Amino acid sequence: MITKQIIAQQLLKYLNHQITLAVLVDWAENSIMQGNIEPTEPRALMQILGRIGAADVKEFGLLWEDCDSMMHQLGYDIKVDANLAA
Repeated sequence: MITKQIIAQQLLKYLNHQITLAVLVDWAENSIMQGNIEPTEPRALMQILGRIGAADVKEFGLLWEDCDSMMHQLGYDIKVDANLAA
């Protein structure tokens, strides 16, 4: 079942460069097709998944602000931590 927490985890993986945009988009598209969405907020979760699923289209893309907004909708605040690159 796709929950707020699972969507947030996938977005964080993308933001932390653990998965690519293509992997995130494929995951979102597959999640929509499976339709196994948490029943408490199906409309909101489907909207977020739809937005992620369209991110591989040049006109839509996926900006930092988009991710921040989606995370906020999911009940999370993003904090940035930077390390000096070696």
